[in-house]
Amino acid sequence: MLDSTTTSQVIKQIVDILRNENDFLIASHYNPDGDAIGSMAGLSHILRRMGKQVVLYNESGVPDQFNWIDMGAQLVTCLADIDSFAPQRLIVLDCGDDRRPGHEIRSLLNSVPSINIDHHLGNPEFATVNWVSPGCAATGEMVALIARELGVDLTGATGEALYLALVSDTGSFSFANTTAQVMEITADILRCGLDLGDFGPKMNNNWSLNRMQLWGKLMGTVKVSHQGRIAMLGIPDAVLEDTGTTIADAEGIINYMRRIRGVQVAVTVREYGLGRAKASLRSNGNADVQQVAAAFGGGGHRNAAGAEVDMPLKKAMQEILLSVARNLGLDAEDA
Repeated sequence: MLDSTTTSQVIKQIVDILRNENDFLIASHYNPDGDAIGSMAGLSHILRRMGKQVVLYNESGVPDQFNWIDMGAQLVTCLADIDSFAPQRLIVLDCGDDRRPGHEIRSLLNSVPSINIDHHLGNPEFATVNWVSPGCAATGEMVALIARELGVDLTGATGEALYLALVSDTGSFSFANTTAQVMEITADILRCGLDLGDFGPKMNNNWSLNRMQLWGKLMGTVKVSHQGRIAMLGIPDAVLEDTGTTIADAEGIINYMRRIRGVQVAVTVREYGLGRAKASLRSNGNADVQQVAAAFGGGGHRNAAGAEVDMPLKKAMQEILLSVARNLGLDAEDA
């Protein structure tokens, strides 16, 4: 983790680049969450307000539940769609490593000067300029600090996007990563005119009936083990097909699993291609799921982490459950 002096130097370096360069390509991780979408949109608006040229890239596009966000610039899912735009600088947001934005961006890192802005532990600092700050709750928080240094206020669509980022990665300001700085930035956004009465329904009241039916099916298959301290859910492709949904429709269900009395760690594991699976882990209190994810080649934070594993769904669930149990100091056999 960078010390405060080094952090200030890196922020200044990034701010100087944003002021002096043009033609920015901003990317974030595939299957984006609220922080990925919010930080992309927020930085896009900041740069556009400075008169810069901006194009956004996300391999998966914007999920339906975030289609109300004003992204501030053209967003593409294929670099061939921007053949008339030659980026002078690539900015990668909220990606724990260079695989997360997808193969097209990973290839571009070899030829275009880049900035990596991220808050995940274990980020290997893959860009030309790297600001990795695990002490920040969200990448959107880091973008807000950049705006502050640039003298750009958090009005309108800029503030709305960054508020989305903060709300998403702090569990609506309920997680332990909700710091005084997070609340100060939030207060700035509110002072700049964000209407929570308008934001709340857009954020929360946009489910499809199919998504509701998916959650009903999934909730019915949650299993609790190890004296009620671990909750686990498997998400096979078949349940998505049966309900006419995508994995984006299951976003957030893991946080409801943590509400089960006594649960310290919640885990979802979904099919992720032939013979592969992707795990998400969330914990309450001092349980460190980042260590579990790291053992499978993943990363994240103490209370929120994930990993992709080369195992079929059932095997992945078994192995991850054993690893979580060991991490909690529980008898691996006491399921």
